Amino acid sequence: MDRTAAKARPADEASPLRYDNAQGPVSIPGLARRLIASIPYVIVAVAVFVAIAGPTLSGVDPFEQDLLNRNQGPSDTYLLGTDHLGRDVLARLIVGTRLSLEAGLGGVLVALLLGGLLGFAASAAGGPAETVFYAFVDLIRAMPGVLLALLLVVALGAGLGPVTIALGVTFAPIFAHVARATYHRELAMDYVTAAESFGAGRWRILFTHILPNVSGAFVTQATIVLPRCIVTESVLSFLGLGVEPDTPTWGRMIAQAAQYIERNPVAVLAPVIALSLLTISLALLGDRLRLRLDPRRLVDEGARP
Repeated sequence: MDRTAAKARPADEASPLRYDNAQGPVSIPGLARRLIASIPYVIVAVAVFVAIAGPTLSGVDPFEQDLLNRNQGPSDTYLLGTDHLGRDVLARLIVGTRLSLEAGLGGVLVALLLGGLLGFAASAAGGPAETVFYAFVDLIRAMPGVLLALLLVVALGAGLGPVTIALGVTFAPIFAHVARATYHRELAMDYVTAAESFGAGRWRILFTHILPNVSGAFVTQATIVLPRCIVTESVLSFLGLGVEPDTPTWGRMIAQAAQYIERNPVAVLAPVIALSLLTISLALLGDRLRLRLDPRRLVDEGARP
């Protein structure tokens, strides 16, 4: 018995990097992978918190100018330095977080309403209505997204509202094609046939039966389109369009600070890094959500974090 215990002791001592939880033993490398996989969630959560809390986090007016301290590097007073007008980069970055998320979420909502609901309505109507609607959708989709958004902003004018509408129109074709594909797919399902046999009309079937069953596809698509909306808004701001000139969006901050990158590179790197981290994190979350909500996926649940 003592010899057996002596042999068992090294095996137990050789695996101090394992512990038991509800799912069984987990190694430290596995825990590290889980921590790494949770980074996008943390980044998005921090961005949402910053957007909600707003300027109260820094306690500095993002529009206040200090011309005697222009293009200063990070210091105790200015944690990320100042821009070419002596404005606090951190305070402007915080305000830009809210504006970027507002523009992105607003663009996704408009795209969902224009593309998703109208796409369902056109598909349910069928005939010439569906043909004309999707011909117009294909015409919009054939244009480059940034160019289309640029033309719409020029036509609608500056401001967060016109930018949101421009983003919504630009990405509406994506939701329209999702609506068309899911509608015709669900139309062949047995529950639709059963509803038709009980005398339910086409529009009642659409709103009562089909829409609740395809909501997951639209949620997934929204998470994929959201980072694209944020990047497009930043491009518009970088080009000097979009919101008002004094509004501290990330794209506007990059465009203004790029002229003084040799004197103060932090003013450029801060919005670039923030934009990159947020969009990459949202894209990763959208991809994971797509895998989880897709009933036909072949990937094993344990193969992805």
